[in-house]
Amino acid sequence: MLYRRIFWYISGNFFKLATLLIAVSILSYILVSYSPVDPVRAYIGADITRVSPEQREKIAEYWGLNETGIKQYLLWGKAVLQGDLGTSVIYRSPVIHVIGERFIASIALMGLAWVLSGIMGFLLGIIAGMNEGSWVDRVIKGYCFTLASTPAFWLGLLLLMFFSVWLGWFPIGLGTPVGILSEHVTILERLKHLFLPALTLSIVGVANVALHTREKLIEVLESEFIRFAKANGESGFTLLFRHGLRNISLPAISLHFASFGELFGGTVLAEQVFSYPGLGQAVVQAGLGGDIPLLLGIVLFSTMFVFAGNFIADLLYRIIDPRIRREGIQ
Repeated sequence: MLYRRIFWYISGNFFKLATLLIAVSILSYILVSYSPVDPVRAYIGADITRVSPEQREKIAEYWGLNETGIKQYLLWGKAVLQGDLGTSVIYRSPVIHVIGERFIASIALMGLAWVLSGIMGFLLGIIAGMNEGSWVDRVIKGYCFTLASTPAFWLGLLLLMFFSVWLGWFPIGLGTPVGILSEHVTILERLKHLFLPALTLSIVGVANVALHTREKLIEVLESEFIRFAKANGESGFTLLFRHGLRNISLPAISLHFASFGELFGGTVLAEQVFSYPGLGQAVVQAGLGGDIPLLLGIVLFSTMFVFAGNFIADLLYRIIDPRIRREGIQ
């Protein structure tokens, strides 16, 4: 019985993912088809005068651009199902290879920023909730409200000016030092280039987790079972660890995993500010350069990335919460 529930649970999520990908692909393809970008011109480059009209027609026929919009989408969808996302116009290589190379750089940035923002936000939320109404609570709330309205690119520029231009502690941008082969770059040099973009994303991502954790902790501390524990002589962090930590960790985990979409959006801006060679910068280059295959490929990949975050959050929620665990996977 349990295995059947697990099977239907996983199957249901795969069906949701497939439906989501189809809807996103259709919407993205419609938006791209109405954009002013000429795929043939983007493929040829700036010096389009060297290509005759006959050659342009052959290129359009090769890529299936002379077909109707619906048939173009069906041909592209068939290729995607076969694992072929097309060829990047900018990088002149398969889209799947470009996404793979760029994602390795981005996952280090997003992973570090995600972990730091989660830990910092959770700790700040606990401190604020334990000291409700005090000056510490007001300072943390003011800090979080300020961060919630701060654009990632603006904060990145401030950090870049202060730590790189004025103090000279960190490199101005890029993922590795200029003029050095990637295999010769040390881990310390990579971390120095990674620090400021990761710090930018982690600072911006603190606010939601901290404020949500604070509100949940205040709600838990005012509950009946906490009052009973206080009557038995428990107080302070002992009370928090024994009775409140699990209750406030559940919403924090769900919220933080659900923030994958915001994290990816912030990565696009941060990578552009610091010229970091990740997936976010590839999105901007694909949009500005009219690289439609790469743009559509990244859209599908980012959709799966965000869905995976929500799926993991749901699984962890079921593992941590004993009430859901007893009910089993439904």
